[in-house]
Amino acid sequence: MKGVKHKILVLSGKGGVGKSTFSAQLAHGLAADDTKQVALLDIDICGPSIPKMMGLEGEQVHQSGSGWSPVYVEENLGVMSVGFLLSSPDDAVIWRGPKKNGLIKQFLRDVDWGEVDYLIVDTPPGTSDEHLSIMQYLGATHIDGAVIITTPQEVALQDVRKEINFCHKVKLPVIGVVENMSGFICPKCKNESEIFPPTTGGAEMMCKNLNVSFLGKVPLDPQIGKSCDNGQSFLSEVPESPATSSYKNIIQRIQDYCGLHQSQEK
Repeated sequence: MKGVKHKILVLSGKGGVGKSTFSAQLAHGLAADDTKQVALLDIDICGPSIPKMMGLEGEQVHQSGSGWSPVYVEENLGVMSVGFLLSSPDDAVIWRGPKKNGLIKQFLRDVDWGEVDYLIVDTPPGTSDEHLSIMQYLGATHIDGAVIITTPQEVALQDVRKEINFCHKVKLPVIGVVENMSGFICPKCKNESEIFPPTTGGAEMMCKNLNVSFLGKVPLDPQIGKSCDNGQSFLSEVPESPATSSYKNIIQRIQDYCGLHQSQEK
């Protein structure tokens, strides 16, 4: 991990809020700058969707003298996931905690990431074994912080409050919260509909109440799911979408946060 400048954890209180989708787009967005080396580590052991989203399904991990080699999407974007270790994408991973922890340790210790500007860690939902392991193993190194993904409705926000509480307890800085699936703009009539009505003011109000940064809203766009299914970058496939400009603004804010923390450390 010595060669990794910035480490960003992507967390969510519950599943299905678009955490892996955001991790994939964040990786693509950061790697759009050719001068930056980006790594995406998928520690969602039981539901590894990153290989599919990055167009790497069926790829295998190769061993070299310096450890496991990541699978590369671009020259400056490497990926590691338990999905590369399964004989079929349909294989279930039925493991107890210690085995999961062992694999996470291996991913951090034995993967030859090389010199990396940004390491993005896509985690499973909740606050369980995998989260405690990644905090324990990365504790000796510097973690920039966590980006927490939610949807606008109170059922999702309830779990995000727990996630923020977890971050405070383990002393993990919160970079900010992203509200995903925030409204749907009809491609034909251009009217916006609220698919998940924010009954308590949505993520923005929650962030104000908890004194946490609100990074922005990403509207629903059917092309996001399509790009992920096809293993393509939504940002480069649909550059004119309102969701693309939202993603880019959020990614810029994350970069600014990392840059500010780096200068403060110096």
